[in-house]
Amino acid sequence: MSSSMPFTDNYRDLSNGDGYQFEFRCERCGNGYRSAFRRSMRKTGGALLRGVGSFLGGRGSSLAYQASSALDRGTNSTEKDAALRAAVTEISPMFVQCRGCGDWVCEQVCWNDQVGQCVRCTPIQSEQLAQLQAQARETQLRDKLRDTPLIDGIDVAQQSVPRCPGCQSQTTGGKFCGNCGTALAAVRACGGCQAQNPPGAVFCCECGGSLL
Repeated sequence: MSSSMPFTDNYRDLSNGDGYQFEFRCERCGNGYRSAFRRSMRKTGGALLRGVGSFLGGRGSSLAYQASSALDRGTNSTEKDAALRAAVTEISPMFVQCRGCGDWVCEQVCWNDQVGQCVRCTPIQSEQLAQLQAQARETQLRDKLRDTPLIDGIDVAQQSVPRCPGCQSQTTGGKFCGNCGTALAAVRACGGCQAQNPPGAVFCCECGGSLL
């Protein structure tokens, strides 16, 4: 009578024609652990049969080939079940199943041993506090920066001109272009009537006086 084997979905089958190997992953952090590679006795037996058949030749070779092919077809076999069972036994000490969420998590990183749950269900207090402190520092920095004057000396009422109207070079603020000296004011005041005129205007749009 065959015995049942516990099943979980947090592993990947890395087996090939030469043998069996399995990779188990934590369902929280994704850390993985691979079982030791176990060479397939079927593969070894098939190679021996082919070697004997080659030595005998003729009908013996044909019979040996058929026997080795039958062994190679045993992918889902008792041998593979035994290899998986051995892999589970080898790797299981590194994992714990959380009774809160049901996930299999690695004991080293994702298990809160004090309460018997994964750190997703019950975070470790010191780690949670460190995370909350980091979030609080970020919030306080934002609040303090919001109340800190960073634009002293800048006339925020004056329209910003990203490029000089004279040479088209990139500007960094101020009243005049640092490359050609052209005035960067978005408007020009008329010396006669004090009306505001658009940049580049030669005559006042209000009184017609020269702006040069």
